[in-house]
Amino acid sequence: MGVPARADGVDIILLFGGDGTIHRHLGALVKLASPVLVVPTGSGNDFACSLGLGRVRESVAAWEQFCRGAKNVRTIDLGSIRPLGGASEALSSSTYFCCVAGVGLDGEVARRANQLPRWLRGHGGYALSMLPTIFSFRPLPVKIFVPAQPSEWTVRSNQSTMVAAFANTPFYGGGMKVAPRAKMDDGLLDMCIVAAVSPLRLLRLFPSVYAGQHLGIREVEYFQAERVRVETEEPQDVYADGEFVCRTPVEVSAERGALNVVTVI
Repeated sequence: MGVPARADGVDIILLFGGDGTIHRHLGALVKLASPVLVVPTGSGNDFACSLGLGRVRESVAAWEQFCRGAKNVRTIDLGSIRPLGGASEALSSSTYFCCVAGVGLDGEVARRANQLPRWLRGHGGYALSMLPTIFSFRPLPVKIFVPAQPSEWTVRSNQSTMVAAFANTPFYGGGMKVAPRAKMDDGLLDMCIVAAVSPLRLLRLFPSVYAGQHLGIREVEYFQAERVRVETEEPQDVYADGEFVCRTPVEVSAERGALNVVTVI
C-alpha cells in the first residue's frame, strides 16, 4: 500500500513501518502536506523515537489526542540530498531523509545490516553489522564545504574520515545518539565527523555513541549548518535512513518546515 495521490478529504495519514518505509514515502508526504502519524512497526524506528513515539501505544495516544481535537500537529524539518557533478547536475532531483545521512563507515554498516533477516535487523542488527565492519573499513579522504557567500563555498573539514554523518534527528542505527544536539525544527543539520582512528580505539568508543557522550573525543568534530557539500577522491555510497541514495559528490541540506507530524502532547 502507498500514500494517497491527493490530499482532498484527507485529515491524517497513518504510516505503519520503520525508518526505511518513511524514507521511501517522504517525497509524496511533503507534497500532500497532510499531518502524518508514524506507527513504529519497522526494524529501525529512530524517527518515531525522535518524535516521542517509540512504542505503538504512544502512537495510539497521539491518535486519540488528534481525534479529540488536540493541537498535537508539529511542523518539522527534513534533510535532502542532491547529487552533484556532471552535465546533469542542474537537473538532479533531491531525495528527502528524516533521520541521518552519512558517508563512510555507517554506509557500509547499513549495507551489511540490510542483508540480515528483518527480525535480526530489528534486534541489534546495526550493532552486529558494526563489529566486523570496524576491522575491515579503511578511512576515506573526505572534504566538507560550507557556504561562505551566496555562491561560494569554503572548506570546513578536510581529513581522513571514518564517519561523516548529517543529522536531522539525534538518533540513528537503532538508538545510537550520533547527534545529541540535533533538533528537528531549527532549520539546521548537525554534522558529526569522526576522523581516522584505529579499529581497537573505535571499538572502545562505540558504546559512548549510544549515550551521546562522544562529542568530547578528540577525533570527533561536531558543528551545525543549513547545508554542506561533500566530496571524496573516489565516488562513495551515500546512505540515509538506512537506505542507499546515491554516490558522492553531493549537497546535503536542511529543508525547513517540510513535514507535518502528529505527536503526543
